[in-house]
Amino acid sequence: MIRELSGQGHALKDLLAASGVPASTYHYNKLRPAKPPTRPELWGKAVEIFSRSPNGCGHRQIAMCLRAEEGAVIADKTVLKMMREIGIRCGIRRETDYHKYNSYRGVVGKTFENVLGRDFSADGPWQKLGTDVTEFKQGWGKAYFAPVYDFGSKEIAAWSISRHPDLAQQDEMLDMLIPKMPEGAHPIMQSDMGWQYQHDRYCGRLEKAGIVQSMSRKGNCIDNGATEQVFGHVKDEFFRGREFPDFDTFKRELEDYIAYWNTQRRQVKLKGLTPEEFRNQSLVA
Repeated sequence: MIRELSGQGHALKDLLAASGVPASTYHYNKLRPAKPPTRPELWGKAVEIFSRSPNGCGHRQIAMCLRAEEGAVIADKTVLKMMREIGIRCGIRRETDYHKYNSYRGVVGKTFENVLGRDFSADGPWQKLGTDVTEFKQGWGKAYFAPVYDFGSKEIAAWSISRHPDLAQQDEMLDMLIPKMPEGAHPIMQSDMGWQYQHDRYCGRLEKAGIVQSMSRKGNCIDNGATEQVFGHVKDEFFRGREFPDFDTFKRELEDYIAYWNTQRRQVKLKGLTPEEFRNQSLVA
């Protein structure tokens, strides 16, 4: 801008004084031609991908979508550079940003050994599942999200969003999960030692459905780390910095985000596929 205005008869010293740019900086940059923008033909699509979740997404997500949807040959680092030029970035949460809801009340029912032992890998869907409850605070009160996460397909297979972290919430979640299970499936379900997961009714429903229970050790959230990681993404991409007018709006928008997670959000560990694409591919195979 300074270079252009100085060519129109404005005094350079006045332009530098008005802009606050040091003369040495101006002359340094004047001698060096501006670098061309990085892949400008993809900028519009990158912004559209970034806007799919309320708080945006990272460069790896954008890169996977560009490769899958546009056929672009582009490296992750190139997308990161492009995002910096556009001026979009995904914030990174701090360790203390969110506090996990704790449902542990001691041994109040049945407990189970840690069958998975932190081995969250699975070749396909309906082999290993994880569940937990996380809390969201808003001006109108609290909301609780209880999902079932499929470690193989990376899909949020079932969920309940409620004002209360009670047994009714677990019933609602299982009412969605159990009918979806394919015939002959006997997945392992990882959870913490929360009172809900020790309850006779909950344990009985899982046993009847052929689901094997596995529990984290007391006070060891890493034993259910795969599900905890999902909560981190949900709170980064969907919840951070947002205010919702009421519970119904929160629930509706969170369910929209779950649909985005399952059908549009691509996963590095699925080689760029969405959870839905991976599940459908696995069923065909």
